[in-house]
Amino acid sequence: MTNAITELKAKGKAAKEASRRLAYLSTDIKNKALQNIAADLRGKTKEIIAVNKLDLKQASANGINETMQDRLLMNEARLEDIAKDVLVMAGLPDPVGEVFDMRTMPNDLLIGKKRVPLGVIGAMYESRPNVTIDISALCLKSGNAVILRGGKEAFNSNLALVKLVQQAISRAGVPEGAVQFVENTDRSLVGEMLKLNQYIDLMIPRGGAPFVKYVIENAAMPVVAGGIGVCHTFVDSSADMEKAVAIVYNAKVQKPSVCNALDTILVHQVVAEEYLPDVAKELAKAGVELHCDKAAMKILKPESGLKLKAAVQEDWGKEFLSLTAAIKVVDSLDDALAHIAKYGSGHSEAIITEDYSSGMRFLNEVDAACVYINASTRFTDGSQFGLGAEVGISTQKFHARGPLGLKELTSYKWIIFGSGQVRP
Repeated sequence: MTNAITELKAKGKAAKEASRRLAYLSTDIKNKALQNIAADLRGKTKEIIAVNKLDLKQASANGINETMQDRLLMNEARLEDIAKDVLVMAGLPDPVGEVFDMRTMPNDLLIGKKRVPLGVIGAMYESRPNVTIDISALCLKSGNAVILRGGKEAFNSNLALVKLVQQAISRAGVPEGAVQFVENTDRSLVGEMLKLNQYIDLMIPRGGAPFVKYVIENAAMPVVAGGIGVCHTFVDSSADMEKAVAIVYNAKVQKPSVCNALDTILVHQVVAEEYLPDVAKELAKAGVELHCDKAAMKILKPESGLKLKAAVQEDWGKEFLSLTAAIKVVDSLDDALAHIAKYGSGHSEAIITEDYSSGMRFLNEVDAACVYINASTRFTDGSQFGLGAEVGISTQKFHARGPLGLKELTSYKWIIFGSGQVRP
């Protein structure tokens, strides 16, 4: 373990040194590095898939559930999507060096702000090997070095992807040490990494609630945490029924294992008898299990072919990450807002309504990173928001909120231009 800690500190030191050069690296070099990554992902697809199969085989042998295995999976379509996202990042404006809020003071000092990288990003994540590429690419474009620590269930995939990134960016002229990977999977190294505040400027954990909580409570450096999504969709009394069925179906079924998938359907009592049978039949096509409150169960119980269970207290505020959703009938918009305030996680919330006032009340009063009117919560994603990808989705309010893209990985410094001024 002593050797592993020494190696970890060496990676931290190397990343810190690389970050000083990355801070002023040209946009052309960074974009070339990203283009190389995308080209190598496409050129080495078969090799990556072969390595990924080793992780999937081990996951199956260890009894890891299908949801987690889906997160692990790398196939041609997913690798192509990742490559496309990297190229999107290459085409986005470079945030580093942006000068803004310039103004001239009464004493003729010209004062403003200049956008700068954060320095070294520490990223701890579980299961999803695509995160290795997403975070590496975002950190590079935003001028940050990164130290990656993935879960052991994706070790072979992560290692192959990190080596691909390191080789691709080296050919573009990115300084050595810009992308580091902790190869030792010993869990005790998580605690050691959280102590490296002399090297790591920001820690971003991605994983389950217990893991994120551990990082927040033990990190010596600032933490941006999130990704835990208890997402509601409220079907208002004025909702278009066809829209409401389609949006709820997409939010729940399109990819149920992710943090922006729907967990609880709130339905206004005025439309419950009309809406619930229609949405339940549609959700049944995908095998969704519905945990219903008494009012919803009374309406749906006669329907055949439905997977119904009586909701229990633990269903409210639960992130299911599966083909399961809770249903609650509410008396009013106020009741829906109160339920979300009590059980929401601050991730993504939606209202389906044709009433402008109701929509704007929901938009203004719901306290979440992303609030939707008449759209699926599944859009909470860096790629869908035009950011290329995200290093995570923050449910905090400092220093950034929602999908963390390029600008969210920067800070600023004040710049002051004088002509001999001295303070009286």
